[in-house]
Amino acid sequence: MSTMNAADPISARLKIVEEHIARENQHDLDGILRTFGKSARYDDEPWNGHYSGHDGVRAYYKSLLRALPDLRIDVQRRYTSEDAVILEVMITGHHLGSWRGLPPTGRPIRFPLCGIFTFDEENRLAAEKIYYDRATVLRQLGIFHEPGGIFAMIATVLTHPLTMARTIGRMLKRR
Repeated sequence: MSTMNAADPISARLKIVEEHIARENQHDLDGILRTFGKSARYDDEPWNGHYSGHDGVRAYYKSLLRALPDLRIDVQRRYTSEDAVILEVMITGHHLGSWRGLPPTGRPIRFPLCGIFTFDEENRLAAEKIYYDRATVLRQLGIFHEPGGIFAMIATVLTHPLTMARTIGRMLKRR
């Protein structure tokens, strides 16, 4: 791949982002990494996950593609500026491999995600930073339950007995 057109950096940057998304949808790990420049960074902000260098970014994608072997990214909106390309996408797939310590659930996921792409001096990806609602993903995997639901109440009692004891104590004092 040659250096992108320096005369029209916004078009060059949009082109490399489109290639990046295409490689993600093809599950082409080497192709994904070729969209990054000399240095690479990936930030999964909801998990406070930060991956530096090509090896770190490779490890992130390898784990993600193993966990969601049918991962699909559908671009909903694109925003461009001189400094960044921002995408709103819809992520879909099935949780068929271990992910973030969670065993595979087999459940489908579908959630919106915002990705911010920044670039190096050659208009290649310097970094990708993603934001999404982690609770939505965990809810779809059956791990998280809304606070008012029976499963959440049971989980709270079992995992936070001291908190529950204090809450009951306060309720009894008010009577």
